[in-house]
Amino acid sequence: MTAQAVASGPRYPGVRGRRPLVVGLVNNMSDGALRATETQFCGLLRRAAPHSFDVTVRFFSLAEVRRSDETRAYMCGRYEPVDQLERGGVDALVVTGAEPRCAEFEDEPYWPSLARIIDWAEAEEVPTVWSCLAAHAAVWRRYRIPRRRSEAKRNGVFTLQKAAGRPLLEGAPAAPVAPHSRWNDLDGAELEAAGLEILTFCDEVGVDTFARTGPATSLFFQGHPEYDAGALGREYVRDVSRYLRGQHPFLPPPPRNYFDGPALAALADLSTRLQRAKDPVLLTELTRLVERQALTARWRDWAAHAYRMWLRQFVEYAADDRMPHAPRRAG
Repeated sequence: MTAQAVASGPRYPGVRGRRPLVVGLVNNMSDGALRATETQFCGLLRRAAPHSFDVTVRFFSLAEVRRSDETRAYMCGRYEPVDQLERGGVDALVVTGAEPRCAEFEDEPYWPSLARIIDWAEAEEVPTVWSCLAAHAAVWRRYRIPRRRSEAKRNGVFTLQKAAGRPLLEGAPAAPVAPHSRWNDLDGAELEAAGLEILTFCDEVGVDTFARTGPATSLFFQGHPEYDAGALGREYVRDVSRYLRGQHPFLPPPPRNYFDGPALAALADLSTRLQRAKDPVLLTELTRLVERQALTARWRDWAAHAYRMWLRQFVEYAADDRMPHAPRRAG
């Protein structure tokens, strides 16, 4: 699989049974996570891609997301503005989350552009993965289902239950797990009332994955199956640093079901010392402790299955040499 910005325009080379599948990645993550997010999603798409397809990823960005000069220089020539999506050439779409800054979506500076993407994907029937905040934004825009802020952050790795009778779960791991890192949540009853299918859930985090099936199947993730093994650890260090700078009123706990016993004991000792004195030196000690952990992405099999089932819809159309939404885009 290649991961690069490619020229705009449709790519239908007319090779029956094997064609480039172009996935657009709208990367809304902050500067510190931008490159890691590229690697995470591209690696997951590589693992999940049907054997009959080559996959190319085109990177897109929202102009309203604030970037440093260094990051803008990195993105130049690699990322395209989102208005290029409407010119065609993308068979499927992945839209990442972003850290919420405002209570209401409409108050986020990037909302007009994100709403335009949601409307375009809906009108063109583009199979789309909506990740975390993007999932919340999409169901708000399409169905007026609001996200609700929880009293505590859902943070850790959680074992999921699978909904019965869902074709998308055929062959899924018996006990899938997924990482979550979010304050906001969606109500499962409201999702089902809107015609969306809940796929996985658990008591601790509520709905994990849900879908809209049809001519172009889209997946919505409240969790982050694309995460690499160390992502939750890096976010934990970031949140502790914010506590030390006075941006959080309390010291965050470690992600649940993530570190082993000895690491948790060491972190408990560090937490006690951090609460006694907000010493930046202790943050360095915490960072080194987290980086030394031999963490594994136990959710990788579930992640690959979910994306494989999403991409499998293209296999069904390859036999007669067309993509799911090609007629609409070609017209």
